[in-house]
Amino acid sequence: MTRTFQLSIVFGLIVLLNPLLLSAQNTNTRTGRPAPVKLTPAALRADIQVEKYMAVGPKAVRLLVHPQTGIFYYTDFDGGIYRINTTSGTPVSEMILSASDHGITRLQGAVFSGDKLFLCGNISVNNGKGTKGRMVRYDMVSTGKPVMSVVFNTVEYGTNATTFDHGWNALEISQDGKYIYANTGARTDHGEVQDNKGAYPNARDNALTAKIFRFPVDALNLELPNDLDKLKAAGYIYAEGIRNAYDIALDQSGNLFAVVNSSDYDHNEDMFWIREGRHYGFPWVMSGFENPQQYADWQPNPDTDSFIPRSSHAWAVKYFRNDPEFPGIPEGVKFSPGVQNLGPDANEYRGHSGKILDGDNTGVTTSTFTPHSSPLGLVFDTNKVLSKDFNGDGFVLRNSLGSRSSMMKPFTDQGRDLLHLKLSYDSGSDNYFVKTTRIVDSFNNPTDAILVANALYIIEYDAREASIWKITLPGGSKKIRKAKKK
Repeated sequence: MTRTFQLSIVFGLIVLLNPLLLSAQNTNTRTGRPAPVKLTPAALRADIQVEKYMAVGPKAVRLLVHPQTGIFYYTDFDGGIYRINTTSGTPVSEMILSASDHGITRLQGAVFSGDKLFLCGNISVNNGKGTKGRMVRYDMVSTGKPVMSVVFNTVEYGTNATTFDHGWNALEISQDGKYIYANTGARTDHGEVQDNKGAYPNARDNALTAKIFRFPVDALNLELPNDLDKLKAAGYIYAEGIRNAYDIALDQSGNLFAVVNSSDYDHNEDMFWIREGRHYGFPWVMSGFENPQQYADWQPNPDTDSFIPRSSHAWAVKYFRNDPEFPGIPEGVKFSPGVQNLGPDANEYRGHSGKILDGDNTGVTTSTFTPHSSPLGLVFDTNKVLSKDFNGDGFVLRNSLGSRSSMMKPFTDQGRDLLHLKLSYDSGSDNYFVKTTRIVDSFNNPTDAILVANALYIIEYDAREASIWKITLPGGSKKIRKAKKK
């Protein structure tokens, strides 16, 4: 078969890694070099204020707020749940739950639905060679220790010996409060075999990876099989072909959006409008580009394929390889494209010629953000409390910093910033376009965000101590006062 590389075309224009692992790649303890100097976030607009809210412990991942009490919580990667106490006037965190309570030893997802706290992640089995996905629910009303119930466990499937086992992570509650969405990331970089040194022969991605699931919020003690037909028949699979949507969020109209970490190939990082029953391309297409490993004649070589970064883990350990057994595209499947970025920011890309280009100069839209930038912390102004510039709009973080990332640096020195997303629906393509603008930069490994009235709180990840930052955005005073009273 002749291989072609294609970009999504709109009006004639060509258009998770796991963030915690990205953070680990920037740690210099093994080399003896000093760790990078901590950055202080800076606003790029005069009407935005930035202040440090508090310090937090190591490996912080998710930041959330109880919708009824307004109390802040955060979680860490190892399973800790922390409540932030402000009664003394200075915010102080206290651990209220640990992995020994809920059983999730790799905790990456957390969300409130009323008084219920949902947690999701993975547990280790088979002496660390395998894993199971797990979601639990806590009733946070009781005065004593919260009461837990199990939403689901999956059957065992293979983890792997790489940085690309993304696991179960992002959570969101449907607008009507009846369902919970859960993302499960790929267990591969780009669909290659990952057998964990032979423990799970020929294992690629499976029915329990690279998808967004949906469950009733009152689901209890489900066991999810590694069987696509059974999962679909039960109504649990909401969307497929999504490499790793480390954050998902609803806009004010109830549309579900996801921001995705793409592969080590120079694919852009997708943002998707997630709709039930859709397939978004992985592992055959990412950011509108075909994955070349699906073609039996592909011989990967950075000298002849400039989309392969020489510094990438996937190249170093030969996950880019000739792969004649790569599965074909399922019959009858049509892929849905990503949100198209109009710029002016985060719209760099590598063109067909292999050259790095900027959509502002070429007129090309991209799907969606700068390659290897790791978009996280997606939020929307669902209460429409912000000023006219931002009213009802979205915001997202980029975890990677180009100047410190060998894979992102060829595209830009920017990153670790907060992007303003002004989305617009186009009926002709039945898709969204987005104007993307940097408004705050110089974060340190930002991983999550929550919007409370006109204050955006952003949590960072660090192996020792990190921070929560408070970003005050301009807003309409009447709507802000009303939102603060809720």
